[in-house]
Amino acid sequence: MSSTIREKVDICVVGAGHAGCEAALACARLGFNTVIFTISVDSIALMPCNPNIGGSSKGHLVREIDALGGEMGKNIDKTFIQSKMLNVSKGPAVHSLRAQADKQMYSLEMRKVLESTNNLTIKQAEVTDILTVEDMKHIDDMNEIIPYERDMSNQEIAGVRINTGAIYECRAVILCTGTYLNARCLCGESITYTGPNGLMAATSLTSSLLNHGIKTRRFKTGTPARMDGRSLDYSKMEEQFGDEKIVPFSFSTNPDDIQKDQVSCFLTYTNEETHKIIRENLDRSPIYAGIIEGTGPRYCPSIEDKVVKFADKERHQVFLEPEGLFTNEMYVGGMSSSLPEDVQLKMYRTVPGMENCKIVKHAYAIEYDCIDANILNLSLMFKNIKGLFAGGQFNGSSGYEEAAAQGLMAGINASRLLQGKEPVIIDRSEGYIGVLIDDLVTKESREPYRMMTSRAEYRLLLRQDNADLRLRDIGFEIGLITEVQRDELEKKRCMIKSEIQRYKNTSVGANNRIQSFLLEHNSTPLKSGSTLAELLARPELNIVMLTEIDDDRPSLPDDVLKQVEIEIKYEGYIKRQISQVEAFKKMEGKKLPDDIDYDDVGSLRLEARAKLKALRPSSVGQASRISGVSPADISVLLVYLEHIKNGNK
Repeated sequence: MSSTIREKVDICVVGAGHAGCEAALACARLGFNTVIFTISVDSIALMPCNPNIGGSSKGHLVREIDALGGEMGKNIDKTFIQSKMLNVSKGPAVHSLRAQADKQMYSLEMRKVLESTNNLTIKQAEVTDILTVEDMKHIDDMNEIIPYERDMSNQEIAGVRINTGAIYECRAVILCTGTYLNARCLCGESITYTGPNGLMAATSLTSSLLNHGIKTRRFKTGTPARMDGRSLDYSKMEEQFGDEKIVPFSFSTNPDDIQKDQVSCFLTYTNEETHKIIRENLDRSPIYAGIIEGTGPRYCPSIEDKVVKFADKERHQVFLEPEGLFTNEMYVGGMSSSLPEDVQLKMYRTVPGMENCKIVKHAYAIEYDCIDANILNLSLMFKNIKGLFAGGQFNGSSGYEEAAAQGLMAGINASRLLQGKEPVIIDRSEGYIGVLIDDLVTKESREPYRMMTSRAEYRLLLRQDNADLRLRDIGFEIGLITEVQRDELEKKRCMIKSEIQRYKNTSVGANNRIQSFLLEHNSTPLKSGSTLAELLARPELNIVMLTEIDDDRPSLPDDVLKQVEIEIKYEGYIKRQISQVEAFKKMEGKKLPDDIDYDDVGSLRLEARAKLKALRPSSVGQASRISGVSPADISVLLVYLEHIKNGNK
């Protein structure tokens, strides 16, 4: 198709999933004329898998997105139907909020936000080509690209072309294509060449990327079946309730405004009969029949993988979770599959409570094109094409939250490029977003990347509860956090500091009242005077208990009291991590010149030399995290940098 239509905008965002929405909103809110392209306007912020936001480590990402000025936290606060804080029996570093969303309402609310945002236009179209400055010199009157030999190493973005042939000229492009590029869905022997939920796949853009020197690879993910809730027997399952007191995701949401009745989820289990059916039909699974080419996520395996790889386990958890308030559809968490539909039905009907289940949507695996994020800078801009950015599952990650975090940062840095400012890089000591992007860009990843708390070295500092204290100042400097929000943050900081000081300065004696209180809470009685802070540091006591003996406590918000308690209880551990961060910062501060010639660095091992030349790390710290670069290689680099500093080589 050819078209003579040409439009000029500032930024084009390709894809309107969770990454695309955050990217487009950031660009538009920062004042840039932005157009967001989507295969279907009905798929904006679609949740093709489980309609939930947050969870272990992912809740941290949502809080950080919100602290920087993103939208995901606000949107789930408006559309959740059950909310739960996970890991509350463990330390605060791993507490993570998780909320089940009304799938349709989440998408509609996000679309409403996009449609009401100034500088932002939604366009339903398939983007077929990225266009560089050189490409624009070789386009004829009908917007057709005349073939020519490209210089792949030093390109600059100039626009995109859509399936009608129309061209959108722009100064930055953000690719957030999710699982749509050359997608195909597999259910046993049945293969359909569509994107998720039967939506049209994007079939042309990959060839344009390849023509511009961008290599792609195949990853795969999957989703379980959806059941007609009326066909399930919930009396045979364990009912799972939400929290009595709901905690919002967004720091801008008033907790009192979201306390409401919640729906229940349900827990059941597979059994030996389930596993037997799966084992007997493995030859019909595309995964084990060799039909699937892409690599799947190790940390979110299909039920076939679970049965094969964990053969000693007698059962696996199955969660039945509602898709929304106005539908009977139930999501079967923990049983994603690509087995044929007839096998799926037999398999699901062996699970207690699902003996008479009716499948509304069968489970399937989906394969798609994505990139190895090693070809991106930490700003998420391609190393070989100035102005071209990428975010989300296109970068080899999995999950809505990981996608949204990357989309936000890509949108921020595309805007910064147009503003003539340095990119915003959240480092590993500042946020889970920093860990996520650094891992994707620096480390080798042979499977879809999933965020986990164990990936964060400084997780006691990077808690979900203090994301605003860590990152909201950065959001204000970027321009996505208002002055009013920044002032509220300063008030919160002052309250926390003042209350910690009061706890440290308030003494309590070993009188009968205090001793009785301690005995009542199974705490050792005092032999001499103590401070409230010393009592709060005891593991068996908490800040709510101390209300009984703290007559002068001021009225403070729950989130302030939470910070006071954590800062006092974990003071020693926090100080230790702060000192570790200082050492980390020193290594991150040792920048590697953009034009460094690693062939000139003597004594580097061959593997390290090859990896450094390929990845071009920005600092010694980043270089140290590259697989194949040893501590000895880092020492060599440090000596080399010192020689350069002194004018030698």
